[in-house]
Amino acid sequence: RRMKAAMDKALDDAWAARRPDLPLSTPEEMLILASIVERETGIPDERPLVAGVFVNRLKRGMRLQSDPTVIYGLSEGSGRIDRGITRSDLGNAHDWNTYEIDGLPKTPICNPGRGAIEAVLNPPHTEYIFFVADGKGGHLFAKTLAEHNRNVAAYRAYERKEIAKERAPE
Repeated sequence: RRMKAAMDKALDDAWAARRPDLPLSTPEEMLILASIVERETGIPDERPLVAGVFVNRLKRGMRLQSDPTVIYGLSEGSGRIDRGITRSDLGNAHDWNTYEIDGLPKTPICNPGRGAIEAVLNPPHTEYIFFVADGKGGHLFAKTLAEHNRNVAAYRAYERKEIAKERAPE
């Protein structure tokens, strides 16, 4: 009970200090978005930018299109699958698939840390609306679809190069 009360107080305090123009109506929505930010990147310095992208997408009525939400639904809540995501997975309708649903999923997809919560409540003002993994643990951010498509192509080229290295005889 003490742990839950402490968490509720921390969330209430954080919610009270949020940026006023956020497209979030409740602390529960904040927690859901923070959970997605938490799963999207393990790099603390990237969390605010990832949160900024998602806030921008929500404000524009765009879908979040977050791979971790797809994985959460496919894994029945474990958050892990033993393979990469396929194009058909992105079209698999479930309550967490942000490629298929508008807005936020119905529940958090993990327990977000303080850094993800703070990033969601006070994201930087940014023009970014896209990001993709860079293959090295981080992400490439983009303001336009054309820029994003170039970043995706660069990531795919990096991925092919890494696969070729793995398959090369020693």
